[in-house]
Order: sequence, then C-alpha cells, then structure tokens
Amino acid sequence: MFGGGHVVLPLLESEIVGRGWLDPDTFLAGYGAVQALPGPLFSFAGFVGAAQQVAPGGWLGGLVAIVAIFTPSLLLVLGVLPFWEDLRRLPGARGALAGVNAVVVGLLAAALWDPVLSHAIVRWSDGALLAAAFVFLTVARLPPWLVVIGFAAATGVFG
Repeated sequence: MFGGGHVVLPLLESEIVGRGWLDPDTFLAGYGAVQALPGPLFSFAGFVGAAQQVAPGGWLGGLVAIVAIFTPSLLLVLGVLPFWEDLRRLPGARGALAGVNAVVVGLLAAALWDPVLSHAIVRWSDGALLAAAFVFLTVARLPPWLVVIGFAAATGVFG
C-alpha cells in the first residue's frame, strides 16, 4: 500500500545532491545499483550514508543512515497498529486511504520523471537501454537483480 519508498526520491535528491553530500552521477548510480536489492530505498540510505563525505562514512555512516530511515516507520507502525482494525472499518478512513493511494501514484510518476528519466536519459542509446530493460522485466519476466547486474556488465560499469 502507498507505493513504497520511491515517493521520497525527489526529496532525497534535493537534500543529498543539493547539499553536496553526493554528486548527481554517484546519486543516480547508487540508486540504480540498489534496484537489484530488496527494499531498494532502504538499501539506498545505507549507500548514501557510506558514500557521503560530510560525516563519518563507510560502514558506520551506512549503519547510521539505515537506522535513521527505519526508525520513523517503525515508530509509526507501533503507534498505529493497535488502532488499525478499528480505523479500517470507518468509511471515511477507507476513502482517505483510497485518496492517499491515488496521490502516491502521481508521486511515483513524478519521481520516475525527475530525477530518474530527466537526468539519466540524455542520449537515444540511453532510451534504448531503458526500453530493453523494460522488455526484460515485463516480457521476459527476469528478476530485477539480474537485469541490473546484466545491464551494468553490458555497459561496462564493472570494467
């Protein structure tokens, strides 16, 4: 429900790149790499914490970033869980949840456009790679981790 962590991608970009913690290329490369992992935005937090140069980085920075990104959600779940079943029965609450889901679809589309498509697709060959990845994911139904690693190898990221 609600679209996952990708809805915060534009906020993360403005805060992380805008403050100079990471350059735009490293930001997008890290975002692309974590797509091969479960919970990519949580994994991305660990990447940013480890890769940034402002505070202690490495494994300690990654660990601090992961704890920081998990804590608000954990507290929210612990606070709402006792009331969730009662809340779901209220017609107004169900309508509000449906509205929030609709808003999240728009936020996900905006996050796909900026920063991902508007910054990563700069040549026609980039668009061709995107189309090929889409085919491998939707038609061939390959696992996302395999597509990410395959395309990284095919484009020379590992070389």
